Parts: sequence; structure tokens; C-alpha cells
Amino acid sequence: MTNRRGFTIIELIIVIAIMGILLVLGVVEVSSSQLHARDNQRKTNIETIATALENYYNGGNQGTTALLSYPSTDLVAQLSANNFSMLQDINPNAVVSPTAASGTVSSIVAATNTTQTTAGVTPQPSGTNDVYVYQPLQVDGTLCTGTAECRKFNLYYYQESDNSVQMVTSRHQ
Repeated sequence: MTNRRGFTIIELIIVIAIMGILLVLGVVEVSSSQLHARDNQRKTNIETIATALENYYNGGNQGTTALLSYPSTDLVAQLSANNFSMLQDINPNAVVSPTAASGTVSSIVAATNTTQTTAGVTPQPSGTNDVYVYQPLQVDGTLCTGTAECRKFNLYYYQESDNSVQMVTSRHQ
């Protein structure tokens, strides 16, 4: 009778292969959940920004009586300068995308055109350009800059899970 001690090389290879498969599945699952968490954060941020813009529309800016108008593209410059007076009571973290570089004050950029489609707006939010695009528009559909009265807006953001651009519109279209 022989004493059998230890494992054969075949048994070890099978165990290592199974552990490798489980490890790969675990890494893929963690990566997928992080992707969905970033998408959910972007969606929450956009909803928070949209609500703050609606509050601005209904209540105006601090120190002004201008009602029933959205902020122009000047909002982007103010947020970049760490001035949140136009979006009263907004959490400053809501204007920063989940993949923004550390120390970024705002991920909101102004649209440079009036094309109101997810494929046509510029700049285009993407995986390499993770920004929130703010497109304020006048009644005639032109881009709202300076002191012009903005009657509607569109917000665009990137969705990693399906590699698409999403659009949120103002309530007063």
C-alpha cells in the first residue's frame, strides 16, 4: 500500500484555472458597478443642476428682480471662478463630473452652437471629454449670451454604460 501525499499537478492546474476564472469574473463585476455608479452620479448631478436652474428662473438671482429667465452662458464663467451666486444653495460637488481631475471647480461648459440634439451639440460630452454642456437659448433659438433673456435651456451629459449623450431640457420649453 502506498501513501499518497499532496496533490497531483493536474489537480493543481484545475484549481488554479478555476480561481483565475473567478478572479476575472470578480474584476469585471467591480468594473461594471463602478461604471454604473459614475453614470448614476452624472444623472443625479444633472438633475440637481436643472433644479437649480429652474429655481433661478422662478426666483431670480441674488440682488436682482429678473424673473422668468435662465442664466446666460455667463453662468459657466461664474462657476469656473468658484462663484455659485446664480445657482443658490447648490452643492458645489454637483457641478463636477465623477471623472474630473482633482481640484476641478466646475465641469459645466457652455455650448458653442444652437443644435438641439445629442449628436449635434458642441462641445460633445464623451468618455474623453466628460463635461456637462449648458445650452441656454433665447426665444428665437439663438444662443443666449451676456445679458440676453434666456427662455429655455438644454443640459447634455455622457453616459458611460451605453456610450451615449443624454439631454435634459428646461421645464419652460
